[in-house]
Amino acid sequence: MNMHWTDYLAPLMQGAWVTIQLTIISTLLGAVLAFAFGIGKLSPNRLIRAVSVGYIELFRGTSLLVQLFWIYFALPLAGEAFGLDLRIPPLTAGILALGLNIGAYGAEVVRGAIQAVHTGQYEAAQALNFTPRQRLWRIAIPQAIPEMMPSFGNLAVQNLKDTALVSLISLGDMTFRAEQIRNYTQDSTTVYTMLLLMYFGMALVLTAIMRLLEHSVGRWRGARG
Repeated sequence: MNMHWTDYLAPLMQGAWVTIQLTIISTLLGAVLAFAFGIGKLSPNRLIRAVSVGYIELFRGTSLLVQLFWIYFALPLAGEAFGLDLRIPPLTAGILALGLNIGAYGAEVVRGAIQAVHTGQYEAAQALNFTPRQRLWRIAIPQAIPEMMPSFGNLAVQNLKDTALVSLISLGDMTFRAEQIRNYTQDSTTVYTMLLLMYFGMALVLTAIMRLLEHSVGRWRGARG
């Protein structure tokens, strides 16, 4: 069927809104998980440390696509075996899979940044009778956050690109809409070129936002210094 490329914009923009929601919410979820399990991996408590290591290794060591399929397809079946209704809407499944995945990679960033804080800082805090909790939250983390930001920026952009996988569970994101248009019009070149440019534009905007955050955190560090 003959259609002008401008006719593709409306459905693609609808999909773009879903992609934006996925990216923002899953990235925020991933950031929370990254701090929780990154700090947990450094905990003196063996159980907390073991759980944190298990989570990180599981989600770093398996495919995001498989994780997505397991949450959306396998988890409800497992729940049925125990009489539980664990069916998850596609959007929620996509957010969970993306957030859990990026959180595992981010946890290693958090752990590495905290461990990179100079030992002299901890020794000075200990000399001032700071508790371990105070040393973590008042000394280590404020200095580690600026070091995390470039890596977090890369993870956020990667997360944006990974959202394309949710089209495989019939979630109407940008990639899913593009595939629908292509099937209807057989105009692969135009549709996928537009899709490519839209992802590229989103990545540029996200990169700019992350750099602004990085710059803001860097100035905050300088003010503290």
